[in-house]
Amino acid sequence: MTRVIRDFSKTLPKEAFAAVSADVIFASSRFPNYKIGANNQIIDGKNDQKTLSMKEVVARETALLLEQQKRLSVRDLASKFEKGLAAAAKLSEEARLREAVSLEKHVILKKLRDALEALKGRVAGRNKDDVEEAIAMVEALAVKLSQREGELIQEKAEVNRLANFLKQASEDAKKLVEEERAFARAEIESARAAVQRVEEALQEHETMSRASGKQDPEELMKEVQEARRIKMLHQPSKVMDMEHELRALRSQLAEKSKRALHLQKELATCKSGEKNPLLYELDGPEALGSILRILPSSDNAPEISEFSVQWYRSSTDGGKKELISGATKHVYAPEPFDVGRVLQADIFSEGQYITLSTTGPIEPAPGLGSYVEALVRKHDTAFNVIISQMSGVDHKSESIHVLHVGKMRMKLSKGKTTVAKEYYSSSMQLCGVRGGGNAAPQALFWQVKNGTSFILAFESERERNAAIMLARRFAYDCNIILAGPDDRSLSSAAQ
Repeated sequence: MTRVIRDFSKTLPKEAFAAVSADVIFASSRFPNYKIGANNQIIDGKNDQKTLSMKEVVARETALLLEQQKRLSVRDLASKFEKGLAAAAKLSEEARLREAVSLEKHVILKKLRDALEALKGRVAGRNKDDVEEAIAMVEALAVKLSQREGELIQEKAEVNRLANFLKQASEDAKKLVEEERAFARAEIESARAAVQRVEEALQEHETMSRASGKQDPEELMKEVQEARRIKMLHQPSKVMDMEHELRALRSQLAEKSKRALHLQKELATCKSGEKNPLLYELDGPEALGSILRILPSSDNAPEISEFSVQWYRSSTDGGKKELISGATKHVYAPEPFDVGRVLQADIFSEGQYITLSTTGPIEPAPGLGSYVEALVRKHDTAFNVIISQMSGVDHKSESIHVLHVGKMRMKLSKGKTTVAKEYYSSSMQLCGVRGGGNAAPQALFWQVKNGTSFILAFESERERNAAIMLARRFAYDCNIILAGPDDRSLSSAAQ
């Protein structure tokens, strides 16, 4: 499944806020006869034969308060851009470390050349030719290293520009938050003053109506209560716009990071001096919500379909690798259990055996943890899904179903019809789909009980990973460990 995302510009348009209504002053025992003209100016209506009633004045003040409620909220803007600042700082630190490592490797190459030059003066004949050939190889490697580092420096400059832009956007967002907060306080004070004026007028009118009995104070009291309710309403439209822009910036940063990682792999291959480089490589961001692919790195590499593949996961300290049951395709989408672990793919055929692994542990998805924590507070969370397979048989219908993840059970339904419902038990299994092409990051495998299973496709990678983490959280509260087929290590780690 795919989702269309709007492309936002780098700057946020500022909304034009209407001015607050002019003060209403009651100078007599009844409401004055006035009109609101252009620029909220008060126009005396003495010449007008029509006199405004109490109900009409309260309705006018209520309409003005209703306009104010649309611009009273600026919450959560600062927290959303703090993540952007943290990402920019981390990116700058990684660039500084890579530069230090590059300098160290230049020093090693220089020392190696000096050692070979010293050795050249001590040998003669064929050995001297071998030393000269080795010196030429080291010089060629140094030239190639300089070329690769030049490309890496250009890429780093682009990433730094993007990081600086993200930092500037965060600073602008903070300023905007402060401005909007001050404006909201002024709007609230204005709304309070308007309500107070209406209350004072109501009290004055009640005093007069008790003697005359011509007006009903209960009707006016209801309108005042409605005005108080409108004062507390808000509509965070700017927050949504900034969230979409931040998402676009995050995607650009991920693309630049992927390119930098690719150049780093090429540079490491050149510096290692391998004469027979690997025929295949792992491609894709090493983070939750992405997909890893085994791609040929050479034109002489055979078709990957002719080989057998098995994926493993292991800890960062180089411990024993754990087999991922069912992960035998040339693509694999990391699931929440893979976060913080190194993934490895073994490719083997007749007389050939190749091992590929990620450069580091799988990174968590930004903002996913806080999103799941917000869902945990709910008793039941619903996700829109499409059934891809049912008990191993392809499901042709593409109708939308709803997966309910509750504190005690999980339920799959369509409208009022329940397709599957089961309490958390030891026979239930839940994990990401291990294979399945481009849709793998958005799909999960759910075994309700022995003999009944589903493959469900979600609207996005975030929804799929949130459903897995939420279900495992609720199941753990029920002393049940939800894992995939043969994932015994998950049970032992939880214990």
